[in-house]
Amino acid sequence: MYTLKIEGAFEAAHHVAGYPGKCARLHGHNWVVEAVVKGKELDELGMLIDFKVMKKELADVLERFDHRYLNELKPFADGLNPTAENLARIIFEELACRKVFERDSVLYAITVFESPKSSVTYTKD
Repeated sequence: MYTLKIEGAFEAAHHVAGYPGKCARLHGHNWVVEAVVKGKELDELGMLIDFKVMKKELADVLERFDHRYLNELKPFADGLNPTAENLARIIFEELACRKVFERDSVLYAITVFESPKSSVTYTKD
């Protein structure tokens, strides 16, 4: 089994409604997102997925969050709090259905770093 890992990033503001502390107020983060892909079969070049292709796919997903107020975006605008946990799941779901995963490889995990020392990882199971 091969494991491929790439990173992307975006900057965005949010607030966590109902939080009993500072995070209830409007604030921002330099979010870092790590995507982990697993698979057994390599292509004719000996690659699981080209790093360049995978980085572009992740960047395309993250683009809609960049320099935005997350609470105004769907599904957060509908009342879901834009926590790192919810962001990780949403990014996972949006990236996992991309055409790049038509072969044997699968998106295994998304880790969202809210800060250099605070992160959450989402996996499908």
